[in-house]
Amino acid sequence: QVQLVESGGGLVQPGGSLRLSCAASVSMFSIYGMGWYRQAPGKQRELVATITSGGSMYYADSVKGRFTISRDNTNNTVYLQMDSLKSEDTAVYYCNARLPQLGRNYWGQGTQVTVSS
Repeated sequence: QVQLVESGGGLVQPGGSLRLSCAASVSMFSIYGMGWYRQAPGKQRELVATITSGGSMYYADSVKGRFTISRDNTNNTVYLQMDSLKSEDTAVYYCNARLPQLGRNYWGQGTQVTVSS
């Protein structure tokens, strides 16, 4: 059974940093596209950043220049480095693993990020 386990969330002041991790128990992790999404209270889940199996990255405009996504295929882990955090970054952050060629799409349970003074 595939599991995605996020960690690293918490409370941080505006301007601060957090690093989220997502450990994946999935075979052939390296061929999956990985992503981070977030959902704020009363809002729809939105894409934050993705990284392909080849290492190409995509960022939502709202986080471009502040967040960095990376992956470690040796340890089956994807990261989201979040700098210059703003109150509007407050949300539950979800890890996603996707392999559309085989119809596979998995989600983690989410980790709370709260940016507040």
